[in-house]
Amino acid sequence: QVHLVESGGGSVQAGGSLRLSCAASIYTIMGWFRQAPGKEREGVAAHYRGGGNTFYADSVKGRFSISRDNSKNTLDLVMNSLNPEDSAMYFCAAGSRVPTSGGWRSLKNYEYWGQGTQVTVSS
Repeated sequence: QVHLVESGGGSVQAGGSLRLSCAASIYTIMGWFRQAPGKEREGVAAHYRGGGNTFYADSVKGRFSISRDNSKNTLDLVMNSLNPEDSAMYFCAAGSRVPTSGGWRSLKNYEYWGQGTQVTVSS
């Protein structure tokens, strides 16, 4: 069983930055997803532990970065140049197998989910 603990959400003005962290020791792929009210949960970024590959949604490329801190067993999501459209509940997720159909964006490739942390960006 993998227990995921997220931290780092909060409120920030447009153009600001936040850092989210998710503690997890064992995973094959680990990702960050977000869900705004009335919208579907969408993939933001992911890290494939085997090859160290990282993946990003087009909407966050160049602004968000994902990195693994092995000393803390965390996967961090650094979010820069935030805008109100980034406001959502952010979830950390982990999968024990290499993603199959749907790739890193598919929710079905993740067995474990955190409780979520709220990010609010004001204009």
